[in-house]
Amino acid sequence: MKTTRILASLSLLLCAQAWAGTQTWITNVKLVSPEKLDRIEAGSVLIEDERIVRVVRGAGGKAPAGARRVDGKGQFLTPGLIDSHVHLFSVPGMSFEQADQKQTMAAEYFAQMPRSFLYYGYTTVIDLAAGSREFIDRVKAAPLHPDVYDCGAPLVFANGYPSSYAPPETRFDMFSNFIYDPAQADKIPARFKPEDYTPAKGVARVKADHGICVKTHFEHGFGTMHNLPVMSPAVYGEVRAAASRDNLVLVTHGNSFEAQTFAVNGGADVLAHGMWHWGEMDKEKELPPAIKQLLDKIAARKIGYQATMQVLHGLNAYFEPAYLNHPALPKLLPPSMLAWLQTPEGQWFKQEIAEDETDAAVLKGMEAPLRRQRQVVAYLAGKDANFVFGTDTPSSPTYGNIPGLNGYLEMQDLHQAGLSLAQLFKAATINNARTFKIDAQVGTIEAGKVANLVLMKMSPLADIRAYDSVQTVWVRGKETPRDSLAVGGR
Repeated sequence: MKTTRILASLSLLLCAQAWAGTQTWITNVKLVSPEKLDRIEAGSVLIEDERIVRVVRGAGGKAPAGARRVDGKGQFLTPGLIDSHVHLFSVPGMSFEQADQKQTMAAEYFAQMPRSFLYYGYTTVIDLAAGSREFIDRVKAAPLHPDVYDCGAPLVFANGYPSSYAPPETRFDMFSNFIYDPAQADKIPARFKPEDYTPAKGVARVKADHGICVKTHFEHGFGTMHNLPVMSPAVYGEVRAAASRDNLVLVTHGNSFEAQTFAVNGGADVLAHGMWHWGEMDKEKELPPAIKQLLDKIAARKIGYQATMQVLHGLNAYFEPAYLNHPALPKLLPPSMLAWLQTPEGQWFKQEIAEDETDAAVLKGMEAPLRRQRQVVAYLAGKDANFVFGTDTPSSPTYGNIPGLNGYLEMQDLHQAGLSLAQLFKAATINNARTFKIDAQVGTIEAGKVANLVLMKMSPLADIRAYDSVQTVWVRGKETPRDSLAVGGR
C-alpha cells in the first residue's frame, strides 16, 4: 500500500511538472506601471506561458528553478502600449484599387505591418472599422502580431459618412451594417428591409461578430461632400441603449464642435477625433466659452478622447519633402513600396489634397485647424481629461500615417500640445484598457494580466524619446528583440 501511494505521488508530481508552463524571469529592471507611477523602482516579473504570474518590487525575489532568466540591465519595463484607433485593412498611400492592382506590394506591406506596430511597442491595437473578419483573422494568424480587438463592421447611417464615398451601386454591400432611414427609402435598394436595419439590429451584428465596441459617425462631409445625412438624437439614443445592453463601448467619429456636442449629449463613451472644426467660431483666436463648456463636460464625464493629431499632420506629409526621408521608414516599409511612394504614381493622393494649390498654400491652410486642435488638447490636458491614445492609422489614403511611426509622431504631437509625459503614458496604457473594457487583460504590470511588456532604455516619464528606445517586446509572453521586427529582421 505504501509503495502504491509513493508511486501515485510520483505520478502526480510528474504530471504537474509536465503541465507547468514555460517560465521567464525578467529581472534587474525598473518597473513603470501606470497604476503605480509613484513607485518607479527596481523589480522583477515572472511570466508563465502567456501571463504574468508574479511581480516583485524591490531587490528581493529569486528566479524559480528552471525559469529562463532575462537581465534587463537596469532598463525600464512598461506594459505594452495600446493604439485604440487603427484601420488594419488599409495600405497607407494606396487606394483600394491600387492595392488590388499591386497585390505583391500590398502583400509585402501586410506581412510587415503587424511587426511595425510592435517595433514601437504597440502590443495591442483596436480596429475601429473591421470590415473584413477574414482579414482580421489573417493578421491574428501572423507569426508576430499585436493583440487585435475590433468594433466589427462600422454602424453607418444610410448614405452617410463614410459609405457615401462608395459608389451607390455597391455602397450597401460594402457597408452592410447600416441604419435604415425611412426618409431615404427611394435611395436604398428594395432588398434591404427596414426591420432588419434598425439601430438595435446593427449593434447586435457587432456583438455577434465579437466586437468590443460600436463605431458610429456624425459627419456632414468634407471635400466635395458637405450635406451628408446624419442620425438624429433619437436614433443615436437607440444605438446608445443597445450598446449598453450588449456591454459594448460606443465610439463616435466627429471632429467638429457640432459633432462632439451631439455625441456628448447622446452619451458617447469615446470621441474618435480631436476638434479642429469650430464651425461659426473658426475665426476665433482664443478658445471660445461655448467650447470650454463642452470640454468641461467631456473631462467631468471621463469620456475617452482620441485627439488623433496625426490625421492633419499625415496630410501635410505630402508637402513636407523630409517625411519620406525619415530614418525609420526603411525599417517599417518594404523597399519596393518605399520606392514606389516617391514616384509620381505614388504621389497620386497629393493632387487630391492640394486641389491645385501650391505646397506652401496647403501648409498655410492647415495652420488654423492645427492651432484649434492644439488649443482643445491643451485645455483638456489642464483638466486631466480621459485621453485614450489612438492614431487613426491610416486616417485616409495618405502615406503620412505609417504603422508604429505614426504612434511615435502622435505622442510627440500630444506632448507638444500640452499632455504631460505621465498623462501620455496613461493614455497609451491604463486609460485605453479601462475605457475599452480590456483592463482585466492588459494595461498594467500586474499578476494575472497578459504578458504584453516593453523594455525601454529610457523612462517614458522622463523623455518623449523613450518611445523610440524600445529594446525588447513581449507579446503574450513571447520575447522579440526590436531589431528583429524591422524589415528584413529575423
